[in-house]
Amino acid sequence: MRVPVYIGILCVLAVFTSCSHSPTGVTENKQFPPIYPDYTEVTVPVNIAPLNFMVRQAQRLHVTISSDTKTIQLKGRNRIRIPMGKWRKILQTAASGQNCLQVYVTVKEKDIWTRYAPFNIYVAPETIDPYLSYRLIEPGYEVWKSLQLAERNVGTFRERIIADNSLTDNSCMNCHTYGNQDPGLSFFHLRGPGGGTVLNRNGELRKININSPEMISPVVYGNIHPSGDYGVFSSNIVLPGFHTQKGERLEVYDTESDLVIVDFRDNTVIPFPEGFPREFRTFPVFSADGNTVFYCNAPHISVPDSINHLRYDLLKISFDPESGSWGSKADTVIKASSMNLSVCHPKTSPDGKFLLFTVASYGTFPIWHQETDMWLLHLDTGKINKLEGVNSIYSDTYHSWSSNNRWFVFASKRDDGIYGKPYFCYVDQEGNTHKPFVLPQKDPHMYDNTLKSYNIPELSKGKLPFGATDIERIYKKTPAENVSMK
Repeated sequence: MRVPVYIGILCVLAVFTSCSHSPTGVTENKQFPPIYPDYTEVTVPVNIAPLNFMVRQAQRLHVTISSDTKTIQLKGRNRIRIPMGKWRKILQTAASGQNCLQVYVTVKEKDIWTRYAPFNIYVAPETIDPYLSYRLIEPGYEVWKSLQLAERNVGTFRERIIADNSLTDNSCMNCHTYGNQDPGLSFFHLRGPGGGTVLNRNGELRKININSPEMISPVVYGNIHPSGDYGVFSSNIVLPGFHTQKGERLEVYDTESDLVIVDFRDNTVIPFPEGFPREFRTFPVFSADGNTVFYCNAPHISVPDSINHLRYDLLKISFDPESGSWGSKADTVIKASSMNLSVCHPKTSPDGKFLLFTVASYGTFPIWHQETDMWLLHLDTGKINKLEGVNSIYSDTYHSWSSNNRWFVFASKRDDGIYGKPYFCYVDQEGNTHKPFVLPQKDPHMYDNTLKSYNIPELSKGKLPFGATDIERIYKKTPAENVSMK
């Protein structure tokens, strides 16, 4: 993690001049304490919930958290819960002062007290968007039963369910996506007989059947135009397949895929322009100004026979929102296939400076690829930051920006290789990234006890204006609007 020099100096001085208040007669350990979640040397926003943690094998814990003017003393068995009021005050003093907290952890294990090396928590003054939505789903690949879309306040521990498939005849529902991190502009897909794309415009819900005989399938992956008037989507025929080689479980791939733009004002579908070869096109996203569509593109090959050779490049094509028309020429942004890599999930930052994307060895469903990493593209210079200090040995993907461009959230399986959890990462103005941290929980044991993954975490500037009963109502009582090809 790259930390400004003056911050590092202040933090080190504070560590050596502060008083520990831990039990006397202890042994010293120069390593950081074995806490879970790992919050050592992370950078956090000033509006984050308390970073409660545990030491699994501990009999007792003594913890001191200090800024330059405030101190919190805590004791517990094998976990620490930080009082909300004290946490908020000490974060504010850190953000306006030395920009870091010092944490001292002393652990009693097997009747022996051990004082570990103190660590820092760096506090960035820039806030993160206060709400996060995600899909809760078992990380299985054979069957699924319970699906929920949830919304969490990241500054507290309050979570609510915004859609529940137990209220919609156990139908499948895809993940929730915002436009411009705006709670008044979002969508998700409900599948099944009463389904459709649920579009939220300031709490007014519409259900649209975005499918027609000319399309490959109902729409799948998508993104909303900055104006809110358009959505760009892929239309995919998606199939799963199982690997027989050790270490690989599932492969999900397209047998056909293409792009469409939907004009929400009159429900017209604008197909991808003619004259292009038959290719796999997927994961479209608008640029920050709405004048470009970035997407992933691969030659049409035989799948699954040649799946190991299926590699997607990052392309872009212009879009004119005034006329609602595609450009006539696509340009290659990143030729990942020449590096024997495959690009997925491009996401542009709200200020248009960066594009965050994932790379895997091949294919179009990187969540099942352990090698999947995130890369950051500087759109003005073409420089790529491979985020070595952010990525893990397991899948890191499904990312979303905060509206102020200083944070992004992503789903990572770094804990156990199975369950995806939401991690936050700080990005400074030069595009340097800092050590990420997992979404805090009131009880740090929660991640051990939860048997669901957090799919496609998305940040929002505010609370969504609908809930699970609203989705039940539109599913059961509102007919879906139809679309027509332009």
